[in-house]
Parts: sequence; C-alpha cells; structure tokens
Amino acid sequence: MSEKESSSTEPVAASTTEAPAEPLASDSMPGWARRVTLFLTAQTISMFGSFLVQYAIFWHLTLTTKSGLVLALAAIFGFLPQAIVSIFAGVWADRVNRKIMIIAADVSIAVATLGLAFLMLSGVSDLWLIFLVMAVRSVGAGIQMPAVNAMIPQIVPSDKLMRVNGISSSIQSAMGLLAPIAAAAVYANMSIVPIFFIDVVTAVIGVSIFAFIAVPSLERVNAADKPSYFADLKDGMTYIFTHDLVRWVMGIFAVVFLLAVAPSNLSPLLIARNFGSEVWKLTVAEILFSVGMALGGIALATLASKVNKISLIITTSICFGFLSIAMGFAPNLWIFYGLFFVIGLIVPSFFTSAMTTLQETVEPERQGRVFGFVGIVISVAMPVGMSVLGPLADVFPVENLLVASGITMIIAVGLAVWLPAGRRAVKAARASSEAKSQTPEAQPAD
Repeated sequence: MSEKESSSTEPVAASTTEAPAEPLASDSMPGWARRVTLFLTAQTISMFGSFLVQYAIFWHLTLTTKSGLVLALAAIFGFLPQAIVSIFAGVWADRVNRKIMIIAADVSIAVATLGLAFLMLSGVSDLWLIFLVMAVRSVGAGIQMPAVNAMIPQIVPSDKLMRVNGISSSIQSAMGLLAPIAAAAVYANMSIVPIFFIDVVTAVIGVSIFAFIAVPSLERVNAADKPSYFADLKDGMTYIFTHDLVRWVMGIFAVVFLLAVAPSNLSPLLIARNFGSEVWKLTVAEILFSVGMALGGIALATLASKVNKISLIITTSICFGFLSIAMGFAPNLWIFYGLFFVIGLIVPSFFTSAMTTLQETVEPERQGRVFGFVGIVISVAMPVGMSVLGPLADVFPVENLLVASGITMIIAVGLAVWLPAGRRAVKAARASSEAKSQTPEAQPAD
C-alpha cells in the first residue's frame, strides 16, 4: 500500500512511509475458508450472549430508574475501563499470542457474569454491583478488541478482507435482531438473571470452537530480541500520530462515536419519555436498527470489490449528522423508527470501511497497537459524550440534544475533510486504492 510521503521536516514519520507487509492473497493462504468459518461461528455464538446482556442491562436500568444520570454512569462503567486497558492491550496483541488473549478475555467475562447471576439470585441487586460487572466486561472487551481485529488479516486473505468484514457485520446485525427479541422474552417473563446464565453458556461454546482455529504466530512474538514493552508502546503511538491516513481515520472514529453513537444511546430514554415505556417499544427500535444493519452488511459484502472505502467513510459520517437532526424533529414513533432503521442501514458501510482501511494499511506487526488505540478512541468518546449528554437529558428534551449533536457532527466532518491534514489523508488513501487496483492480484482471473 502506498502511504504518505516523508518530509525532511518530519523525520519521525520516515518509518511510516514504507509499504506495509500485506496479508496473503487467497491463492497463497490454503485452508483460509475453514478457519474463517470456525472464527465467524465462534464469534456469532459468543456475540449472541453478549448482546443479550447488553440489551437486558440497558433496559433494566432505563425502566427501573428512567434517569439520564444512571444511563450516563452505565456508559462510563461500560466503556471507560475498555479505554484504559486498551492502552496496554494493543501492545500485548503485538507481543503475545492473540488467540490466547481472546480466549482469556472471554473466560474472564463469563466468570464475572456468572458471579453477578448468583449474587442477584441471592437478592443482591445494588446498582454499584451491576456497574462493577459492566466494568469487568468492559476490560475484557478492551483486551479482545485489538487482538481480534489484528488477528483477522492473519486468517483472511487480503483480497477477501472487505467481504469477510461485511459478512461479519451482517452476522453481528442478525444477532442484534435476534438478541433483543430473546432478551425481551426472557426479561419480561422471568428476570435479568437467566440472561446472565445464557451468556455464560454461549461463551463456553464460543471459546470451545475458537480453540480449534489455527492462527499463525507473528515472528516477533517468540523473538528473543524484541523491543521492550514501553519501546513498543512509543513506536505504536509515533506511528499513529505521524501517519496521515491512520491519524485521520482515528479522528473520524472519535467524531462519530462522540457525536452520533453517544446521542443514539439516549434513544430509549426519548422513547420511554415521549412514546411510552413499554418494553416492546424499545424492542422494536432495536429490531429495526438491526434489520437495517443486516441489510447494509449484506449489500456491502456483495459490492465489496466496487466500493470506495474513503468515500463511504465521509458520506456515511455526514449522513449520521443529518439523521440525528431528523430524529430530533420526528413527529411520531413510527417516523422515529424509520430513521433508526436508516441509521442501522449505513452503519456497516462506515465501520467496515474504516476497519478494513486500517487492516489494509497497517503492517501486521503494528496492528495490535493501532487497533488498541481504536479501542481507546471508541471507548473514551462514548462515556465522554454520555457524561455530558446524560445529565443534560435530565434538563433538556432529548430531541434537542439530538439536533445539536447532528449539527455539530456535520460541521466536524466537514472540517476533517477540508483541513489540509484531512485532504492529505484522503489523497493518500485514494492513491493507495488506485495502486492496489492495478496490481496483478486485484485483477479478475482469466
């Protein structure tokens, strides 16, 4: 991949101008389809349980407290620990076996969830206990995220990355469609505790399948002369902040999660306050969002070879802003549902394009650190946004906050595109895409 040109005024960026060692093409990676199938199966099963818990906890807090402050605290405990641990996890993912990291994190999450289930069965249901387990789950996610995203190019051929990421997005969306239905059925007829037990069972099954996946180790994992931990951390930070394209993608991630994802978490509160607090109304919103994501993921997987990733990142980011404004002015619940569906429809185009761009741009030996920083950006932006918007939602109507966030989003993305650093990043990305399309492996087989 071609990257930004080095400059005599930026000596530290010299190392980022070298072409990264790209993942192998499909004809040079035998057995990749079986590994990918096992990986996606394990992720699907484990993800289903995690989604159940995610929806159930958020609904439980929304319906029992109807407090914007409580939701803000939930966002902080659910994401801030992930941000903190990602500082270290990204470096670990480039220094240790990524497969073992993923399994250890999954097991730890399952143990914490099982403990909460038993405590709640005994009658202990304090908010601080729920927040504590949310924090533990967040730490596990922070360890998993960079390892998973850095491992994908090790088992997926370079010419299949966009398609596999699109399929993964569709599966995630399908789980997001089934999970709220299942969570609502269990939560409404029993309680939140059985959902915790289901999550533990799915985690055990997922880990058991994942254990059979053969993942090649990086040479540097077993190298005797690899740099120290802090040298790796410094190298990763230098790379991120001096590489135009990587830095730009990180900035867009921060803008989207701060100004689009965080406000969208107030949607259940808006529905409960303005349209009624019945569980089915919250469930329908999540179902429509997930249907949109599933359809968007399928479309992206089908058209993977024809899309321009940078154009999708920019276009979808701006669309998020306009849709947030429209949701603020939605006159009734069904129009609100429709807008929520459209947001889900374009989420895969944004997220998959951004993640694939990083997977194609960054060499394997640095991907753990880069995706660790992605985790930091995502998990910091969310609680920061909610720590501001949550308390404001107890003072101002949620719809006003959605409008304000949407306007700010459009302005921020516009600046990211038109400022000199943004123009350089977009130019470099498009040049890389054109260069790749002209390589022999990118051409159709005769």
